[in-house]
Amino acid sequence: MWKFLRTLLLCAMPTGAWAESVDIPLPDGTLLKAELFMPAGPAVAPAIVSLHGCGGPYAARDRQWREKLVGEGHIMLFPDSFASRGLGPQCRVKMADRTVTSFEVRRADAIESARWLAARPTTPAGGVVLLGWSDGGSTVMAAASLAPNLKPDPEPGFIKGLIAFYPGCLVAQRPGWRPIAPLLVLMGAADDWTPAKPCQDVAARFAPPVMRMIAFPGAYHDFDAPGGLRVMQNIPNSQNADKSVHAGTNPEAQAEALRLVPAFLRALPAAGPP
Repeated sequence: MWKFLRTLLLCAMPTGAWAESVDIPLPDGTLLKAELFMPAGPAVAPAIVSLHGCGGPYAARDRQWREKLVGEGHIMLFPDSFASRGLGPQCRVKMADRTVTSFEVRRADAIESARWLAARPTTPAGGVVLLGWSDGGSTVMAAASLAPNLKPDPEPGFIKGLIAFYPGCLVAQRPGWRPIAPLLVLMGAADDWTPAKPCQDVAARFAPPVMRMIAFPGAYHDFDAPGGLRVMQNIPNSQNADKSVHAGTNPEAQAEALRLVPAFLRALPAAGPP
């Protein structure tokens, strides 16, 4: 299956770029399956670990972002925290019942993936960026701060930048939470799945470049993903009484995100925390 998937990915890559299916060994013995995408020419700093949402890899959204960012010279690694452990989509599983959580298991996956990527000889020096969507965005928020009670912890300067699309920000409301690298949070102001206000409350404690948050008016969850707006049912953490949520493209917010993320990457310092 992974060889077949790699063939499909190679066919979708720009001329000269290439993709590879890899296994990342974790301390607990798990082999974290991932897709590695390399640009056609010399890699541009920083390399990026890209973290999927609660539905697992999202083909249209992943393709859009890798065409944009790999096309600009960045290495991208897409680990799959769910399939690596025999799990399917988790969006309709209550948070209390999930075994692979953003604040613990996926946090470790993100940090170990970044370490694996940074150790490759073709990866530019100076640190790795964590980029995530939804549950992956929540994973970015969990990995954004040192957590002495959780292992592993990223070394100072190892994480170069952080980008979170429509995350849950509850973990960031804990006392002492502070981003270890410049953090960009992009959300829909109308999001009824992961509402913007908790992240706005967190962002009010920090000034750029420590943390910058943008909430796009009228945009919902998945505003950057290609495809139309849809309504999803039976989402446990929906903000609506009927447990429905809205998700899908907001063209204005999508276009602005595709501009903001590369600009954020270009503006990152050479290494170290803000």
